[in-house]
Amino acid sequence: MLEEVSWPDPAGYAATRECFRLFGELTSQTQTLQDPAFPHQHAVDAYAAQHATEDSPPIKTTFALIGLYLACERGFTGREVQLEHMRLGRRRREWPRFFRQIAAGVTVADVLAERSTLNEWAASVWREWEPDHPKVRELA
Repeated sequence: MLEEVSWPDPAGYAATRECFRLFGELTSQTQTLQDPAFPHQHAVDAYAAQHATEDSPPIKTTFALIGLYLACERGFTGREVQLEHMRLGRRRREWPRFFRQIAAGVTVADVLAERSTLNEWAASVWREWEPDHPKVRELA
């Protein structure tokens, strides 16, 4: 059980405040790494895909899944995923709505506790979306 905290409501995510606080802690760490590979992007995509709701903006979940596909199957760095997101974002289109309640075996808490790596978390989340893989690959 995560410690109860006073933290903003995680609007747009199927997550508790405690989990959202941990995500904030992790992203603070990943943004300050100054790593040219930009692992921060993998954290953002894993969290968005793991905590998608029926009401999540289609672009948010679609881009998270494309990012996970590119990272997990194509070996893209976070920077390469970010550039691909920018390229896709320049195309005005209606993005498909993806929604799936998932129970990935790795969470943001595992990454912060160093029980798992960021890449293991991303891969765990990506595996949970397996029924949608063909559609995501096509979009990418």
